[in-house]
Amino acid sequence: MQVNMLDAKSQLSKLVKAALEGEEVIIANKGVPAVRLVPVDARPPKRKPGAWAHLAEPTDDAFSPGVDRRIAAELTKSALTRPKPRKPSRKSKA
Repeated sequence: MQVNMLDAKSQLSKLVKAALEGEEVIIANKGVPAVRLVPVDARPPKRKPGAWAHLAEPTDDAFSPGVDRRIAAELTKSALTRPKPRKPSRKSKA
């Protein structure tokens, strides 16, 4: 059913009832379809505990001594290969 906006103002309760019963209700502005009136699903979707468990990564390996050694080696290597900062030159203006 398509209803113009002015008519929808006076028939709002009837239009809501029709939408709740499954009928497609379109509100038009000067004959041009503008919005569709649809019912809101009152029940939230069911949630399953642990549904995202497959996305978790194991963290036990992140705290192992081997990982600590690799991180220390990378930090040492980057500190040794980093260029030393240059001192600004002292040119006198005369």
